[in-house]
Amino acid sequence: MKRRVVVTGLGAITPIGNTVDEMWNGVKSGKCGIDLITRFDTSDCKVKIAGEVKANIEELIDKRAAKRMDRFSQFAVIASKEAYKNSGLEDAEYEPNRFGVLISSGIGGLATIEREHSRALEKGSDRISPFFVPMNIVNLASGNVAIELGAHGMCSCVVTACAGGTNALGDAFRHIRDGYAEIMVAGGAEAAITPLGMGGFTSMKALCESNDPSRASIPFDAERSGFVMGEGAGSLILEEYKHAKKRGANIIGEIVGYGATCDAHHITAPCPDGMGAAAAMTQAMEDAGITSDKIGYINAHGTATPLNDSIETTAIKLAFGDHAKALAVSSTKSMTGHMLGASGAVEAIVTVMAVSEGFLPPTINHMVADPECDLDVVPNIGRKADLEYAMSNSLGFGGHNASVVFKKIKE
Repeated sequence: MKRRVVVTGLGAITPIGNTVDEMWNGVKSGKCGIDLITRFDTSDCKVKIAGEVKANIEELIDKRAAKRMDRFSQFAVIASKEAYKNSGLEDAEYEPNRFGVLISSGIGGLATIEREHSRALEKGSDRISPFFVPMNIVNLASGNVAIELGAHGMCSCVVTACAGGTNALGDAFRHIRDGYAEIMVAGGAEAAITPLGMGGFTSMKALCESNDPSRASIPFDAERSGFVMGEGAGSLILEEYKHAKKRGANIIGEIVGYGATCDAHHITAPCPDGMGAAAAMTQAMEDAGITSDKIGYINAHGTATPLNDSIETTAIKLAFGDHAKALAVSSTKSMTGHMLGASGAVEAIVTVMAVSEGFLPPTINHMVADPECDLDVVPNIGRKADLEYAMSNSLGFGGHNASVVFKKIKE
């Protein structure tokens, strides 16, 4: 018999808030976290805006430890510590060997790579920092979190580009459901607002080149022209239901379904027929044991690239049929920008909160309707709704598709 898996803790650091409460309040108010880049000189760059985290890292994490971590790992530790505290596990008894970590990143320590490469060119390769490798490799987000929290169970990472945060969450869900752990920290972290990161995405024409924050990250809008880079992290504490109940945990929601597929079509472009993404959504609903009409809200991948939004709309129509017309489908990337491997985790948190509080997050700065994106995108202003089930979608370069389903908790 499959075990129930619930969400007992949430943590986030994002362009619209440095805690879950701050972020969720930002979502409800339709806050835009996109502004001019401050982390490096953009004088020679076409793209001058992004969704930066606005925080003093040294106030949120041990100063000495922070110096041995890339920014993406710092974000992961900050978000995971908040989720752990939020869950009440600090004062609980549990088996550390049954407590695991699964955190994704799409790119890892890009800022560290850039800095140490410059040092090597200037001073020679023998002058590279001894912390270079452990700072930049992608699995060290999970590793640092495990060290911080004393988690001795499975510690791994998922690297599936922009689907990574959702894949990490889904894989952690299965790990608990199938009996391998009682507790998992699952999520994603990213910090790619660097000259190389921004330059690479600009060169491949993936980024919006408008430097007006109110008309840049505009998912489902007919004038969309690319995504806006974001950064941050999201972490969720997943826990086996009986384990959570026994210790009197505050249960925020239940994760009930997960689907993962591949387009097997193109290295960056989604498949035009939307079949791969639709299959992931269908798998997630079948895994949850529900029919499509039970889903009331989808937090869409919704990147604001011309192809993604129209093809995701097609995929939703394929997966949901006539019920697609009754769905609320919004993109909170309109507020945060696209946080790559962290997006799925942060958006899962938003989806859990949407179900818990009965609120539909808006797609902000939506001005020009696109007939190819003709679903209810909750334009500009969020609204109340009684939700029993909701879904979060993530689609990544390489054709990766991932969907998770959350349920309003019923004891």
